[in-house]
Amino acid sequence: MVIRVLVVLLVTTIVPATSVAQRASERRVANPGETQFDVQLLRPTGGPVVPIFEGWYRNPDGTFELSFGFFNVNTEEVIEVPLGRENFIEPAGFDGRQPTRFEPVPDRDRRHWGAFTVGVPADFGDRDVVWTIRSAGQTLSVPGRLTSRSYELAGWAFPGRTSMAPRVRWEPGGPSGRGPSGITGAALQVQEGVPLTIAAWVGRDAEVGNDERPINIKWFKHQGPGAVTFDERTTALEWEPGDVDGARVATTATFAEPGDYLLRLLAFNVIREFEFQCCWTNGFVPVTVAP
Repeated sequence: MVIRVLVVLLVTTIVPATSVAQRASERRVANPGETQFDVQLLRPTGGPVVPIFEGWYRNPDGTFELSFGFFNVNTEEVIEVPLGRENFIEPAGFDGRQPTRFEPVPDRDRRHWGAFTVGVPADFGDRDVVWTIRSAGQTLSVPGRLTSRSYELAGWAFPGRTSMAPRVRWEPGGPSGRGPSGITGAALQVQEGVPLTIAAWVGRDAEVGNDERPINIKWFKHQGPGAVTFDERTTALEWEPGDVDGARVATTATFAEPGDYLLRLLAFNVIREFEFQCCWTNGFVPVTVAP
């Protein structure tokens, strides 16, 4: 609950880059009590995308993940912001994983949580990773940093492991991932306008016991130049506890334009867990579309 309050405070204290602060990234973040706009003013169209730092968590190897989400304040308008001068991460070495398609406020939820992570080394210290988006005439930035314990996340499990993020594989018996950092599959190729079947295997670890809840699946265009149509975008996946590889889930994607795309599979238990920064997994798959 504390994490949610802190995240909302950070989102509502974003200001232009001209403000004075102690370090470079903070020149785009308001001092306490300052605000650039009221993010509670939802509107059908015309509003900006707000980048959000969810928090950080430690990987088993001692490295860290900085988790980022976003809030498109529009209820109807999809915003596309290609990578580059309007959508970038600094330092430049961490740039490139962020989404370029920002969907409106989702049904029955507040915003889009933990859509990607930036991995940083164990000795990252007090440095910042800053995500900037320019949309609807506004430039908004958010810093990700490891210096506050209040932003430490469990990663893929509730404390006490009463619930855990689903495990995602892109092939049976293959590598798996869980949590916001997830797992990236092998690159795929297809021609423009030709349906492409994409499959993943999703389940839960034995640590969660007999958790027989369906696993909710949703597919997204994470990056890419044109429209992507999914024949089955959402699924409530039934699976059998003890199934090591998980159950197969598939969709068919059709691409309207040639280019390089990155698709995202979101596997989660229930929507209400997002507000407690648990329990979901991102799966990414790059696709090259030929004319």
